[in-house]
Amino acid sequence: MNQQTDARIVTSMALSLDGRYAAPDNPLDMSWVMPYAVSDVARDHLTGLWETATTALLGRVNAEGFLGFWPTVIGMEGADPRDEAFAEWLVGTEKVVLSSTLDTAPWERTTLVDKPTAQVAEDLKATRNGDILVLSSASVIKALLRADAVDRLALTVFPVLLGGGPRLFEDGLPAGGWTLVGQSAGEDGTLALVYDRKR
Repeated sequence: MNQQTDARIVTSMALSLDGRYAAPDNPLDMSWVMPYAVSDVARDHLTGLWETATTALLGRVNAEGFLGFWPTVIGMEGADPRDEAFAEWLVGTEKVVLSSTLDTAPWERTTLVDKPTAQVAEDLKATRNGDILVLSSASVIKALLRADAVDRLALTVFPVLLGGGPRLFEDGLPAGGWTLVGQSAGEDGTLALVYDRKR
């Protein structure tokens, strides 16, 4: 297998069966995800994404959530080794956080950027080795999809209907094909899907 040298923009998002990434009444309530996010399928899917990534790209809100929680998993009694490994990667990797409101980053190994998302992605691809992983930041992923800047689209689909709420795939996205390069299904009904953009 050849060593990967070209950086890719890889986006990861959890969706309900009806294509929503958040509940209609409270976008920050992710309790619908939690029963499924701890499954082997979901954990192995995330592991496969971060193992090839050297940079995490996050929106400010997601950065605050992820970096407020995941470091606490390191050394936590009973933590799944995959969760702990991801937490260690997230703490140790280079992070780029898109924000127009923060002046200084409260996290180590973090660069704040106030530029258009697609431009930031293009700059990162030109200067980084390894994948640039966008972790569940819907606003960032939507902007990248609109700019046709996503190289790999990773989705976990959970067997839940939210009945409303924001959609990841909005009307007006650039038309184009995707190749399924990875798939797994859990006994709980979780699907983990990985698509590469056909270019």
